[in-house]
Amino acid sequence: MQTKKFPIRLLIMLGFIAFSVIKYFANTQKNPTTGESQHISISPAEEVAMGLQSAPQMAQEFGGVYQDDAVQLRIQTIGKKLVQSTEAAKSPYEFHFYVLADPQTINAFALPGGQIFITVALLKQLKTDDEVAGVLGHEIGHVINRHSAEHMAKQGLVGGIVNGVVMGSGSMSGAQIASYVGQMVNLKYGRNDELESDKYGVKYMYQSGYNPEKLIDVMQVLKASSGGGSRNDFMSSHPSPDNRMEKIKEEIAKLK
Repeated sequence: MQTKKFPIRLLIMLGFIAFSVIKYFANTQKNPTTGESQHISISPAEEVAMGLQSAPQMAQEFGGVYQDDAVQLRIQTIGKKLVQSTEAAKSPYEFHFYVLADPQTINAFALPGGQIFITVALLKQLKTDDEVAGVLGHEIGHVINRHSAEHMAKQGLVGGIVNGVVMGSGSMSGAQIASYVGQMVNLKYGRNDELESDKYGVKYMYQSGYNPEKLIDVMQVLKASSGGGSRNDFMSSHPSPDNRMEKIKEEIAKLK
């Protein structure tokens, strides 16, 4: 009996994996802004809807919207200038910019479709509008390049592979190994996304009249804050600031 069960489990595992891989590669779209072909299963309109729906909850996780109209207006003005001066203005996304009230967590992030947030903890570390533009330009880059949608598609692929291993092996240890491999794959792609967004941050700063070299200063801020008392969420998921600074310098050199 046991000899018959193993092939059946193996076929189930291979079936799950094959279906997940075929589905992932079959869902290919051309990015409406960059022209890049990407493995994505949702539309830009769905990205916008997802971002708008999840924005209130995400804001609450970081203390809600910061209650200072002047600070909010400053961020919105810088953000709108970045959008209106670049290809982002022709994208299908609705960009909105907010400062969140969290006084300790150093972070900025973008939701699918253009909802962009920066914590007051990070904002207080930035000395100039150029530095703020560097952070916001980076986040706009995430939206334009549809990194969240790509990540969701990759999670679907990895989830299918993990389910296949569980069904095929009948062992949680096998699932744990597959899950670990999946996390490493997603982390790798996530860090590549960060470098790509830095590239777009440099480009958008330059096109909007901000000094792209100030993005290097932002990296210095992040590096310095990683040893302080604040929680630095940037450092947990992004490449090291030193690595990012080198790549940013390379992008700036291309502008000259």
